[in-house]
Amino acid sequence: MSIEMLSKDFLRVAELAAIACARTMGQGDRSGSDAVAVEAMRKAMDPLHMQGTIVIGEGERDEAPMLYIGEKLGRGRPDDPQVDIAVDPLEGTNLCATGASNAIAVLAASNKGGLLHAPDCYMDKIIVGPSARGAIDLDAPVIDNLRIIAERLRRAVTDLVVIVLDRPRHQKLIDDIRRAGARIKLIGDGDLSAGISAAVRGTNVHVVMGTGGAPEGVLTAAALRCLNGGMVARLVQTKPGQEERMRKMGITDVNRVYTERDLAPGDDIIFAASGVTDGSLMRGVRFFAHGSRTSSILMSSKERRIRFVESVVLDGDPNVIVEF
Repeated sequence: MSIEMLSKDFLRVAELAAIACARTMGQGDRSGSDAVAVEAMRKAMDPLHMQGTIVIGEGERDEAPMLYIGEKLGRGRPDDPQVDIAVDPLEGTNLCATGASNAIAVLAASNKGGLLHAPDCYMDKIIVGPSARGAIDLDAPVIDNLRIIAERLRRAVTDLVVIVLDRPRHQKLIDDIRRAGARIKLIGDGDLSAGISAAVRGTNVHVVMGTGGAPEGVLTAAALRCLNGGMVARLVQTKPGQEERMRKMGITDVNRVYTERDLAPGDDIIFAASGVTDGSLMRGVRFFAHGSRTSSILMSSKERRIRFVESVVLDGDPNVIVEF
């Protein structure tokens, strides 16, 4: 049974999470914003007609009371589809806490086994659009990858915009990009949103480079499978015990280079994201007297369909005026 039947439900899950944490925007409470998003997602998914399992979530069961890795969701009847689910209820907790751009609520789902069970560690990534898919090399010099991307886009390296997380660990990468002549957009958080932008023409983002979260990498790969984008990535060990954790999750080659298809191998992938604050792809949640307005993206790899969705949720007041 295709999980496409659940796509509108997953869209609603992302919308409700975005609405919940958007009410906390700018209050400076990162953990509080994340908690209300988690609660909203959990409440919305539990009644769904599926046998759902969280494969990427808020962490281990002892660390996360809800949406923990391995948690079962849905009504779980024998005839319901088995669904692996990856969530980031609030990608960009700092962005929401400060009211900055590009905070989003994200969910990806696939048929069982369709999403890599990635540990909570770092991942070295290069993310590109369809034209450069399959042509980049994670171990090649930065200048070589940028030249290939520019050639595939039929432009000069100096025309490229590279997104990099603004972290001390990326100083050499930043220096290499600058020596190559490309332009750089440094971001404080939100490399998942940046990765989606790199796969969409017209965003003025051509590649994302650097080290970010592995769970976010799998979510990005799910989106890229729907957008025909490309990615190469490798898990990075920074703490004792991470290699053992990887092996327990079924990762036997800890030095393996993954592509987007390796990270999200499912043949039936749904990706849903809703804007919390204004961003390059989606507007943030708008509240009016008796309702709210959300901006979302809903993608299906099997249906080859990408929807940009505006939704207005009204309360029970029969005289409410819808605001655009």
